[in-house]
Amino acid sequence: MIKPMRLGCVFYLSFAVWAYAQQPAPPAPDQPSATSSSAEGRVHLNIAVTDKSGRLVSGLELQDFLLKDNNVPQKIVSFRAVDSPTADPSAQVILLLDAVNLDAPAAKRTRDEMAKFLRKNGGHLAHPVSVFLLTDEGAKVLLQASVDGNALAAQLEQTESGFRALGRGAGQYGEIERFESSVKWMAKIANAESKRPGRKLLLWTGPGWPLLDRPDMNPSDKGQQQMFNEIVNLSTTLREAQITVYSVAVGEPEPGTYLYEGFLKPVKTVGKANPSELGLKVLAVQTGGRVMSPNNDLAGQISRCVQDIDSYYAITFDPPRADGANQYHDLKVEIGKPGLTARTNTGYYNQP
Repeated sequence: MIKPMRLGCVFYLSFAVWAYAQQPAPPAPDQPSATSSSAEGRVHLNIAVTDKSGRLVSGLELQDFLLKDNNVPQKIVSFRAVDSPTADPSAQVILLLDAVNLDAPAAKRTRDEMAKFLRKNGGHLAHPVSVFLLTDEGAKVLLQASVDGNALAAQLEQTESGFRALGRGAGQYGEIERFESSVKWMAKIANAESKRPGRKLLLWTGPGWPLLDRPDMNPSDKGQQQMFNEIVNLSTTLREAQITVYSVAVGEPEPGTYLYEGFLKPVKTVGKANPSELGLKVLAVQTGGRVMSPNNDLAGQISRCVQDIDSYYAITFDPPRADGANQYHDLKVEIGKPGLTARTNTGYYNQP
């Protein structure tokens, strides 16, 4: 079992009170201590470059990249091109089966598609894969990272208990409960992975948790500050852990599938903090991952996402000096060749 992440505990336990009873929130959690995972304070970015058809592009060099921080060009301190499945042996994939936000039939279909992916190529995986299961009881690792897809699939196929969607039919309070559980375990996973070197792709299977974009939410000032701190902490921890989030799901698009697009703007001030900014698909876009449209080929979705490890570019830069805590900086990477697009973290919170 993953050890709890202390920063968010108070918020999760009091969220229902914060959102609906409008009671003052407990003291805010600690601020993040640094702006990057390196001892030198540099920001590390993993960048996927694609052409107009969406295919990954390799063979680029340092001079092809222009990095802008708040629209100001920055010097790239280090540059590394990864152009083959074996070029980055430290990279790994995390497959998470979300049985909290899926009903039992959908969870079983998702499990079977995950096993199908693991058994491809005779079960020989190009990168280490670990499989997590999220249920009402929390998240657990079914099997540690391995390149033996057959062993992973066999362990996954034995899993059926716990396929129950937490609070799924309990109205707004059920939505809060699922939100709390999902975001809490996302934070715990990020915190645990921040202690391990290398790039990680976190493929979260399922539609994600409720956005909680409700007009009846009227938080206190302390509650708003607390929500802002949670957004800062999770964004920072995911980036420092080098986690890129992906949203993959089996089935067909539902009416709320694309609502997340209205919450992609960064939260720069406390007054703009909203639970919707912690949505799964929002995190996927902000970490440079992908949001796959639901379909019946989940194994194919996973395969396309995992290709991001095979060809990408790793850069670091020194962030500008911050005058205060939690200053949001927009990031943009431009490629000096026509028709190419860079996908990476959309921003970060700078610290003094």
